[in-house]
Amino acid sequence: MEQLLTTYGGTEQDGQESGTSAVKGSAAYDMGSGGIARARAFARDFLVDAQSTHGVVMTSRAMDDAQLVVSELATNVCKYAPGPCLLDLEAGNGTLTITMWDSGSVLPSAAPADPTRAGQHGLEIVLMVCQSFEVRREPVGKRVRVEISLLDDAQGGPADPTSW
Repeated sequence: MEQLLTTYGGTEQDGQESGTSAVKGSAAYDMGSGGIARARAFARDFLVDAQSTHGVVMTSRAMDDAQLVVSELATNVCKYAPGPCLLDLEAGNGTLTITMWDSGSVLPSAAPADPTRAGQHGLEIVLMVCQSFEVRREPVGKRVRVEISLLDDAQGGPADPTSW
């Protein structure tokens, strides 16, 4: 299936602080064969553009975590809600917000920890690397919104944006 729409690189005042801007990007997919790889590539290209063109500061850990989270969210769409999917990215103020909408009505939930379970660890991984996680029912389907810190703390882990 073809990617339906891709835009990125635009900036918009984020309204939180005068003079700061956020870089936003959106892509729409029909999550068939290859959709996960296209979503991951879109996230990578968006972050490279945000960094090189718009001066958004981020670590390589954040770049890797963002692609991992997009891949896991897209995998869930393919498995549980195949069909149309919207992916929105917004980078600014030290965070990356990833929002994914799909047409499935079942809200995701992490399974209890079980080291013997093979597979179904995607949401656990997302919860471990993200600073926030929110799922919301929509008139059609659901919307998952997560935030990732783009900066590292002194120990090399994700920085807490509330401590800036």
